[in-house]
Amino acid sequence: MAKLPSIDPDRYRVRPGSAVDLRRTATDDNGGMKKSDPDVGALAASLNSRVEELQELLYADGRHKVLVVLQATDTGGKDGTIRHVFEGVNPQGVKVASFKRPTEVELAHDYLWRVHRHTPASGEIVVFNRSHYEDVLVVRVHGLVPEKRWKKRYDHIRHFEQLLADEGTTIVKLFLHISKDEQKERLQQRLDDPEKHWKFALGDLDEREHWDDYRAAFEAMLEQTSTEDAPWYVIPADRKWYRNLVISQLLIDTLESLDLHHPENEDNLEGVTIPD
Repeated sequence: MAKLPSIDPDRYRVRPGSAVDLRRTATDDNGGMKKSDPDVGALAASLNSRVEELQELLYADGRHKVLVVLQATDTGGKDGTIRHVFEGVNPQGVKVASFKRPTEVELAHDYLWRVHRHTPASGEIVVFNRSHYEDVLVVRVHGLVPEKRWKKRYDHIRHFEQLLADEGTTIVKLFLHISKDEQKERLQQRLDDPEKHWKFALGDLDEREHWDDYRAAFEAMLEQTSTEDAPWYVIPADRKWYRNLVISQLLIDTLESLDLHHPENEDNLEGVTIPD
């Protein structure tokens, strides 16, 4: 059997303290591969199967918690990532928490209140579809709170994530990086297809007007909150198939680093047979 192509997700990691310029960061990287290559399909199937195996092992092992944070612009591919990367996993051990516009009850509390209760328990993978980072992104871009207030949130978030890490949660944060032209194409596809109209909102066009403001907010987010225990990865996401490969490999690398094992049965099973 021919050796399948390899992917190194670490090349997309944001090193703590490093500067980030998203204008100079590729959105269309393909790792030297083509979607039509036969090996690419085989690699995708192999990675998906391995994710499924490791997630089942994480659930059985029951000692570790994994939090995956997804952030992106509109049409960035958060839903598609969840659908493809986690295809076939055991739904008992994987949960998705989607953070939309805060409710009145949520707004009456501190901004981390609605987030903390969704973090993973032992044996679980939890995926945040948007997250606490909205409070240094949309809040910043639209001036929903004073600058002095949202700037303090970088410290809050670092401390919050360090708390999770110190208590046994492995954190992987993914910024799905697409170009403005790619976003335009994806929005147009939603507009042209009546079956996708439910995914389109006129407000998406309003948000697009703030593209440069969001870019600056994402850059600050990446620079201020990528740490050793809670790193950010800037995933090139114009090519959906390559995005999925990189994230699958990253998830595999993360789970394999946890030294997972099936627990021993507490009963003595020697000589046990199943009666007729």
